[in-house]
Amino acid sequence: MDNQVLTERLNIVIVGHVDHGKSTVVGRLLADTDSLPQGKLQQIQEMCRRNSKPFEYAFLLDALKDERSQGITIDAARIFFKTAKRYYIIIDAPGHIEFLRNMVTGASHAEAALLVIDAEEGIQENSRRHGYLLSLLGIRQLVVLVNKMDLVGYSKETFDKITAEYGKFLGQTGLTGTFIPISGMQGDNIASRSDTMPWYTGKTVLETLDSFVKEPAPLHKPFRMPVQDVYKFTAAGDKRRIVAGTVDSGDVRVGDEIIFYPSGKSSIVKTLEQFNAQVPQQFEAGTAAAITLETQIYIARGQIAAKVGQPAPQVSSRLQVSLFWMGKKPLVKNKEYILKIGTARQPMVVEEILSTIDAAEMATGQSNEQVKYHNVADCILRTARAIAFDPAAAIEGTGRFVIVDEYEIRRGGRFRTALRD
Repeated sequence: MDNQVLTERLNIVIVGHVDHGKSTVVGRLLADTDSLPQGKLQQIQEMCRRNSKPFEYAFLLDALKDERSQGITIDAARIFFKTAKRYYIIIDAPGHIEFLRNMVTGASHAEAALLVIDAEEGIQENSRRHGYLLSLLGIRQLVVLVNKMDLVGYSKETFDKITAEYGKFLGQTGLTGTFIPISGMQGDNIASRSDTMPWYTGKTVLETLDSFVKEPAPLHKPFRMPVQDVYKFTAAGDKRRIVAGTVDSGDVRVGDEIIFYPSGKSSIVKTLEQFNAQVPQQFEAGTAAAITLETQIYIARGQIAAKVGQPAPQVSSRLQVSLFWMGKKPLVKNKEYILKIGTARQPMVVEEILSTIDAAEMATGQSNEQVKYHNVADCILRTARAIAFDPAAAIEGTGRFVIVDEYEIRRGGRFRTALRD
């Protein structure tokens, strides 16, 4: 393994109700894969000895002073380790309901998820809420870790009961998951198979991680580049107008005819520009890009560049969306908010609330006036001017948005479709 050159990296978020053992599981993963910095384990063990506290694997992650004093994970910590197959970044997200927005922020950068449920305590409110959020964020690779099996005598009956109940809940969200019985404290089924649960014949957590599929960069999808800015240079007669942004999907090269939405202005790519580096043959998904155009057209920040001849983004000032609300004050109709997609910002109002869902209980309501704290809703939004976007199921980068209220992000969701203006 040490001589193998690893190039692949996978982002995984680990979530679950508070005290269900997420940090313990990750701490055990780090220890069992020899991924800890030299002396780190001994340092934490010595700290526990000095403070007369029993050692816990969770302390390997909870580096913040406030976390150690309260025994909870407050922020989303990023943990690096590797197996024989690839590098991993595990995002350890908080379980307290007060820090749910931190969990969403962490999960939005993940390609797969581990969801931890305490076998003794069972399925809790945030167990369901986290599951629904993962489905809303578009995460499709999910493993449910039924933790603390040692506290229930490694009972197959307990495991089967949680698997049946939570599996049914996941089905309502459109998700499916693989279930693994584990003990983070004892290391059962983490890196090696456990003799204490001979009835379980599936994969260990590490084997399951390695079975996850790395989602390829969206190179095969239509070209999308939200415009970050347009730079003009005047020194030594330089007349270039450089359009800059980050490519969300597809690629662009010299000679491509591109069109900017929602303005509809088009031109041909004249040059690719790179500061103090060799100019590439093309800019592709995930890279910062800078281009010049054959014709001098006015392009504003927030527009989305697409290729002529490829499927175009949708353009409208009326948008049907799915969103998750985290503002202390409810999301209400006819109040002005700010909608942010990519580099664009637009004033908007909620025109209609089609339905609301309690993400913990999956109870559907028909409130026509507001979306309450921590609820999911299908809504129709109306922006001050038309904006360009893609349905999130088609192109993730230009299919997500956030809502700003009183200078604070109150969370967001995914675009579903454009409606007639």
